[in-house]
Amino acid sequence: MVRALITGVEGFTGRYLADDLRLAGYDVFGLAAGESREHDERIFSCDLNDLKSVETAVNRAQPNVVIHLAAISFVAHGDIDAIYRTNVVGTRNLLEAASKLPKSPSAVLLASSANVYGNAEIEVISEHISAAPANDYAVSKLAMEYMARLWIGKLPISMVRPFNYTGAGQSINFLLPKIVDHFKRRAPVIELGNIDVVRDFSDVRTVVACYRRLLQRDSNTTSGDVFNICSGVGHSLLEAIEMMREISGHSPEIRVSPAFVRANEVKKLVGSRQKLESAIGKIASIPLHETLRWMYESS
Repeated sequence: MVRALITGVEGFTGRYLADDLRLAGYDVFGLAAGESREHDERIFSCDLNDLKSVETAVNRAQPNVVIHLAAISFVAHGDIDAIYRTNVVGTRNLLEAASKLPKSPSAVLLASSANVYGNAEIEVISEHISAAPANDYAVSKLAMEYMARLWIGKLPISMVRPFNYTGAGQSINFLLPKIVDHFKRRAPVIELGNIDVVRDFSDVRTVVACYRRLLQRDSNTTSGDVFNICSGVGHSLLEAIEMMREISGHSPEIRVSPAFVRANEVKKLVGSRQKLESAIGKIASIPLHETLRWMYESS
């Protein structure tokens, strides 16, 4: 049985990835913040910013593959210092711990973000487009990528740049879950920020399947590869709202609130998945309408 270690295993993506890997026959272990979990011998309490804590947890897991999801991923997170410490130094601590394992992992997958592209003036963004991060979260992820390259040669690292994705159970701090929540409650008004932005939305179930297939690639593949994780299709927020009106039969008033408008908002973010499909084969995407219905109908 291949032992997989997922950081952030109790987060939104981590829970879906753990289920996906278990179904594929992996023995899944996880790192999570907080108190010790004596009820679950496969989840280890760990502070990514504490190297000793990370080394202890990684040594207990003895993973064959590592998937690093743990991060501060909310763009508008207020503690800038925490963003950089967790996303850069925390990742470095994980890589250092993994590099000291008696047997090197066959794959290490690091989750970056498509936010590193910023406001790219191009219709569909490939991995060759120069990064131009437009906020601290994106800068921290790009810095993480550069830092991780120091470990190429010691570890078989691949990095993924997921575009927006969603699904049942995602926090309503994020945009589509917030919209779905308003429709579920049949709220009369939804206050939003920039409603003309266009995003490439994927279903979390598609995203974690892509992660698994990247782990299963030939171990002789090039270390340091970077892959977009995306659908290749852009939808405006207004389109998503129209889908929710159709799904729910509810039609709330849409108000643009200055409190939610970001000055450095990325206007359009749509990715190319040509490189990803050349590495793992064709991807069966779940349409956004189907994802929104799943979110709306979930308890």
